[in-house]
Amino acid sequence: MDRFEIMFTSLHFPIFWLKLFLGFGFSFLITFFTIPSIIKISRRKNLMDEPGARSSHMRKISNLGGIAIVFALCVCASIFASELFKEYKFLFASLIILLFVGVKDDIMIMRAYKKLIAQILVSVLMVIGSDVRIRSLFGVFGIYEMSYYISVILSIFTFVILINAFNLIDGIDGLAGSYSVMCSIFFAISYFRLGPYNYPLVILSAVIVGSVLAFLYYNLSNFRQQKIFMGDTGSMVLGFLLAFTGICFMDIFIDKKIAEIPRYHLNSAPVIAVAILILPIIDTLNVIIIRLINKKPLMEADTNHVHHKLLRLGYTHRRSTAYIIFYYFFIVIFAYFFRHLNNNLLLFLIVSLGFMGVFIPEIKLKIRKSK
Repeated sequence: MDRFEIMFTSLHFPIFWLKLFLGFGFSFLITFFTIPSIIKISRRKNLMDEPGARSSHMRKISNLGGIAIVFALCVCASIFASELFKEYKFLFASLIILLFVGVKDDIMIMRAYKKLIAQILVSVLMVIGSDVRIRSLFGVFGIYEMSYYISVILSIFTFVILINAFNLIDGIDGLAGSYSVMCSIFFAISYFRLGPYNYPLVILSAVIVGSVLAFLYYNLSNFRQQKIFMGDTGSMVLGFLLAFTGICFMDIFIDKKIAEIPRYHLNSAPVIAVAILILPIIDTLNVIIIRLINKKPLMEADTNHVHHKLLRLGYTHRRSTAYIIFYYFFIVIFAYFFRHLNNNLLLFLIVSLGFMGVFIPEIKLKIRKSK
């Protein structure tokens, strides 16, 4: 037992619940009271996001909200879920690297290849250094347990893709934050149901929810003086942590034949993880397909994301976010209730529903134009 656990035990209150409530509460408060200082500094030093051709806002707004989110995450997770940093030795280092790269990009705008190098570096640290990797696909595409090198390559690729995919959905007020809250709640519930061995991951998810909810208070504010964006700092770190929790979720259901580690069984674990993270996956795939069809460079920015389509329909930022969140919430519930279906069939249904969510606004837009 560490000192905190001894202190909590003396209060005659379950240690887990105390850590959970304190982790959530302090992460919320740290973010809530840090953001006003960041906004003030951003104005004084003119560290504001300038509206561009693809921007969905018309005024200068600080995009350094991610600093507050990561600050709260690092402080609260390292105190209330310290077991994670002991087990995954490179987790804290990875967060600091992404924080530095994100802040530099938000202030100065880094070249894409430099950001990619940093993303690959943290992915390698986690996959090889901390052994956080996809070891099996549980029969998806007929693939079960993979060799070490194939597992490493696939895991690094997954980390990099999800970090960037999450960055791409951060295009309107509330979307990236709300979606990260939804994903973290689903993962937290799943980890909680799997028992005490996974409680540190439940606390990490609660810390993410607390810090992001505080950020959303300012991000969704109607007052210009309070408004802030999370920037690349926030979106990259949240994408990284959701990739981490998603891969850990899949890994739980692999029997490691170690006496201290409980054995669980859920054959559809990788499909459930995909369902929870479906929005950034589908949105990125959709954009890539459109760019390939139109013979445009894959790295070229455009306005083909699902939130852009909803804005063209005349929806507000809040209404667009609500539509996307509720639709993809439905997909996760669908995946849960049909989790015992054949993995490949369930994956096909989930991906099909995901693309339907992207195409429905486009179809409505074409019908409106034809009228």
